[in-house]
Amino acid sequence: MWATFAGAPVAHSEQVSGRPAAGMGVTSGLMGGEEPMRDHDVVIVGGGQAGLAMGHALAQRGLRFVILDAGPRVGHVWRSRWDSLRLFTPARYSALPGLAFPGDPESYPGKEAVADYLERYASEFSLPVRHNEAVQSLRSLPAGGFEVQTPSALYRAEQVVIATGPFQRPWLPTLEGVIDPGILQLHSSEYRNPARLPAGEVLVVGGGNSGVQIAAELARTHPTSLAIGERLTRLPQRLLGRSLFWWLESTGLIRVSVDSGFGRRASRREVLIGTGPETLAGELGVRLLPRVVRSAGDRLYCEGDEVVRPSSIVWATGFRSEYGWVHAPVFDAGGRPVHARGVTAVRGLYFLGLSWLHTRGSALLGWVGRDAEFLATRIMSIKAGSDVPVSARGEPSAL
Repeated sequence: MWATFAGAPVAHSEQVSGRPAAGMGVTSGLMGGEEPMRDHDVVIVGGGQAGLAMGHALAQRGLRFVILDAGPRVGHVWRSRWDSLRLFTPARYSALPGLAFPGDPESYPGKEAVADYLERYASEFSLPVRHNEAVQSLRSLPAGGFEVQTPSALYRAEQVVIATGPFQRPWLPTLEGVIDPGILQLHSSEYRNPARLPAGEVLVVGGGNSGVQIAAELARTHPTSLAIGERLTRLPQRLLGRSLFWWLESTGLIRVSVDSGFGRRASRREVLIGTGPETLAGELGVRLLPRVVRSAGDRLYCEGDEVVRPSSIVWATGFRSEYGWVHAPVFDAGGRPVHARGVTAVRGLYFLGLSWLHTRGSALLGWVGRDAEFLATRIMSIKAGSDVPVSARGEPSAL
């Protein structure tokens, strides 16, 4: 995963949110016996930045579409993450198409600022977001098109974009042994701030961007250990007075395709941006540990038999995809979407907002709009009956 928090953390149906101003286009979930408009050119599943960018691209083309989302409010997933979370991308590189991110272009926005921006974006372009509409199933129909079932309605569409993002189901490793139930355990998606943890040592498991950020914050109030399974390549947040993303944009590296040799290699590794574990150890006294492998009551054992006895554990161990609700032959044996720049082998079914969907920036706020534009063009070509054939591997013959 690249610059994890510049691409919004998401849950199933990428929860969106919002109580918009009167007269705006964002709509609430269905109430009572209200009947939805069921037939659309396109249904977008997920109302985070990917779904909103897709909605903007379709609105520019005059298509009838709806954005379905599980959450109560635009930006809900952002608001539900830890209090001090900030983007790794400056504001100038954190905008969706058509609306600049407010404030100092060189500032690094916090989670509330991102959530507010997404809420404003949905209202600014009157995007038809339906809240509290967790998608239960998506099925392709024999005669073409799709049915999308939510708790309150059955939607039909000619085409569907799955914009639920890369961070859907919190993942926890399986350890040998049992952890003492008296130890508080939180996944990073549940962590909010140090004040909510008991006194005593905290073990943060996971040396990626989230683990390092959380460990740095906790070290100021608690004795903190950080268990790292794999040392990651670290890049500075700023270089020679410029944001890392200025360099990536200026050199074109942010646009290098995953199909290239460099892209294939880069997509296989997570990159740590900014402060590294060694800095935490030297400046904040964080104890660095190797991978946690087993537990025995109040003790956790790491590789090399190093032992830690924490009062609480924060599992910054990432997320896994969750596509059990998608009933279409678009996954490989490991359950991963098979696609070429989001285009699958099922005519009219797409993915958007995944890490390395096409480039390094595909899951990030400032670049997801480029993939959305590409898919919008593809969607229009299908409506016009001029779409390009797709191979069995999900690869359009001309992209």
